[in-house]
Amino acid sequence: MGCKPEPVTHRILALGQNSLLQALMRGAGQPTGAEPGEEWRRAQEEWEAVENIQSGLLEESAGPVPLISFNEALQHFQTADLSECRKKIRATVRRRGLAALVHFLFGPPRLQQQLQGERDLALAIAQCGLDNNETVHMRILQTVYKKLTRSTLSCPRYGAHWEELGFQGADPGTDLRGTGMLGLMQMLYFVMDSQTLPLAHKIFKLSQHETQSFPFCLMSVNITRIVIQALREECLSRECNRRQQVIVVLNDVYVAAFLRLYGVWKAQRKTVADSDFLLKASPEQNAVVPIPEGGGDGNVETPEIKLADTW
Repeated sequence: MGCKPEPVTHRILALGQNSLLQALMRGAGQPTGAEPGEEWRRAQEEWEAVENIQSGLLEESAGPVPLISFNEALQHFQTADLSECRKKIRATVRRRGLAALVHFLFGPPRLQQQLQGERDLALAIAQCGLDNNETVHMRILQTVYKKLTRSTLSCPRYGAHWEELGFQGADPGTDLRGTGMLGLMQMLYFVMDSQTLPLAHKIFKLSQHETQSFPFCLMSVNITRIVIQALREECLSRECNRRQQVIVVLNDVYVAAFLRLYGVWKAQRKTVADSDFLLKASPEQNAVVPIPEGGGDGNVETPEIKLADTW
């Protein structure tokens, strides 16, 4: 699983060296004063495409992209201007009437005021899309690729290699709707923490299984989506208040959910057809999510939090 350009890219690059096409671009063979023909226009469009692809490949191969730690990436978002993203967040689920009364009387505690800024930061990151012009965004993406594949080489921004990681297409950004950069940040945490990396490798290996395969990154994004919803439903408020942290709790719940999914998937020989059922765990189903205290590698014992207990 490498980062080599697709065969079609080789063909287009070879086309750029074609003397006839280059001559057409210089106007050779075009009668003086004649209107450009359809063939000439097509050749011009193809040549412009070649130049764009060559430029992109040169930019991507200009040098190795350094890995980035979760803390460094988080510091970027802590200091970045996320004002537009913050306008879009809905910190909690709005309830009315009887539902609001029941939630007030019997629901989980509210998140303490001193933690609400950190909660809002996490939700703002979830509203932030993948930006090609942001160096940190690209480093996060490259780090996830390198750590999962154990590669030392950077890879193109677009290409079939992302599908091999479990994205739906050649552009990972299209799968981040609903989780934004928080989806990538949680993947980054998973692969950059020395205690959770072995588990990430085990799950990624299982995702490549002949019969039990599943799209790793897409599954990861779906788990992040569940984590976001649990935060907004205030299911995690008690744990956040206890630890006086929010983002750490979100990451632990993410890893715990992946660990739980991995155990069930492997033991019960699940296939991708079962993924919807496994990811639709809800408080009504008394879903149990183990919370790793020291990371999870599939062998550690973890305490459990029942989401239903927080309602």
